[in-house]
Amino acid sequence: MFTKKRPILLIFMLVISGFLAACGGNGGSDEGSRNNEGGTGGGTGEPDAEQVLNLIESAEIPTMDSALAEDAVAFNILNNVNEGLFRLNQENMAEPALAESEPEISEDGLTYTFTLREANWSDGTPVTANDFVFAWQRAIDPATGSPYGPYMMAGTIKNAEAIAAGEMDKAELGVEATDDKTLVVTLERPVPYFMSLMAFGTFYPQNEAFVTDKGDAYASNSDNVLYNGPFMLTNWDGTGLTWSMEKNPEYWDAETVQLQTINVDVIKEPSTAVNLYTSGEKDRAGLSGEFAMQYAEDPEVVTELEPSIFYLKFNQKRNGEETPLANENIRRAISMAFNKQDLVDVVLANGSLPANYLVPTEFTFNENNEDFRDINGDMNEFNAEEAKQYWETGLQELGVSEVTLDYLGDDTETSKKLNEYMKAQLEENLEGLTIEINTVPFSVRLERDEAQDYDIQNSGWGPDYQDPMTFIDLFVTDSPQNKMSYSNPEFDELVNAAKGELAQDLEGRWEAMAQAEQILIEEDAAIAPIYQRGRMSLQKPYVNDIISHPFGGDYSYKWAYISGK
Repeated sequence: MFTKKRPILLIFMLVISGFLAACGGNGGSDEGSRNNEGGTGGGTGEPDAEQVLNLIESAEIPTMDSALAEDAVAFNILNNVNEGLFRLNQENMAEPALAESEPEISEDGLTYTFTLREANWSDGTPVTANDFVFAWQRAIDPATGSPYGPYMMAGTIKNAEAIAAGEMDKAELGVEATDDKTLVVTLERPVPYFMSLMAFGTFYPQNEAFVTDKGDAYASNSDNVLYNGPFMLTNWDGTGLTWSMEKNPEYWDAETVQLQTINVDVIKEPSTAVNLYTSGEKDRAGLSGEFAMQYAEDPEVVTELEPSIFYLKFNQKRNGEETPLANENIRRAISMAFNKQDLVDVVLANGSLPANYLVPTEFTFNENNEDFRDINGDMNEFNAEEAKQYWETGLQELGVSEVTLDYLGDDTETSKKLNEYMKAQLEENLEGLTIEINTVPFSVRLERDEAQDYDIQNSGWGPDYQDPMTFIDLFVTDSPQNKMSYSNPEFDELVNAAKGELAQDLEGRWEAMAQAEQILIEEDAAIAPIYQRGRMSLQKPYVNDIISHPFGGDYSYKWAYISGK
């Protein structure tokens, strides 16, 4: 067994390593791991076998529309079948992809001019600068309902915030195609990590004629999407538990791509995944709980600590009425009433860490190589006695002796075990609390989050770029990701200052973000962090050079190959 850690990067070097993450992460994800070069597998042989890779995914694809994508599964697939101006390479650096070179940047840092390379969509039509204009305008248009367009563009691309608010037409967005191969982007403010954003899925192009022709059927299945990346999605009916990716012969860098086919099946039970791996039907399988313990010393195990945080979202208003979670003492009691160490040691057992914070450890570092995590340390740690006191105070303030709360979680086997553990802990330590677990498919949880149809939700987030802000600004008032009616003017002011007048003051900016995190977790208990995810996986030794990323799409298969099988 060997342990892998990501490289230390200074906070404003941000030449990417940012989706994403993934973005509203799936707590039951069972995919593989990363090393400090970003790859898995030996990488020492040559492709000498059938170039077919057989993988497992833990959830269905909710959408293949890059304007609507908001989850780890969708962004991972999009990362392999489509491409933007830039792409994360094997070292997790943002390098030109559909852009033929680095852009020209104005002296004030507000205007970027990109020249596109010769590249085609999977139907043979050329990728043009207008494809970016159309896609970005569509993502920011309120009529589209993009969860990520406003979040990624507002305050960054000129006029994006006003367009998202319905105060300006989408045609006023700061993006222009001066000819088929020239794209000019105008920003609201200098953004140190802007090039990393250009590798993110929301900024991928879309072919206007194709999208318009398909209408409501666009992205409804694999035949109703165009591809410009290393692979093409096939055999996906829009809802199913299986799909494939085939090498894209129209891809501009097709000669680099070795894999011919990637077969993916959604497997939600860890036992089934392990059985498929050991029988040779799958080339990689995630491990957790009893299987992580069983295979901990297996030579085919790879592990890592990810910059992904999982937490309980406390919905303070549902169907227009305040919930018991609008009470600060109730929220604080719940946040301190479950044993996180036992959870990661016994329930997960995959190298995850207890999280008493929002911004992950070993994720961002300042110019003195100091971890952002060291500023606030741990907050609202497990303390059953203190939790009981807060709970009793909260009940008195509400004028009740009992509270029943709906708990929304994913339906993977690992998530189910975690949810049952949380129910047992909370009900044991908080007398009068009843937790009603509601397990649903990942796509349904996203829908219910959007509708704010829950009391407590087991949620998670992976970074979109390498900066603490990718976690902190999730919870500003009216953020697309703040679907829980949380609002604190002081928190909002700190976030706005870190994005505005403190943008070039590294020390002041970090202090503002640290204060905001402290308000969110320690003072308001707006969310209850649970764990920072570790991953433990079995991977066949003949699988080489799957490149993993700390944000955006989790994995790139562009450079992967099979050798020595």
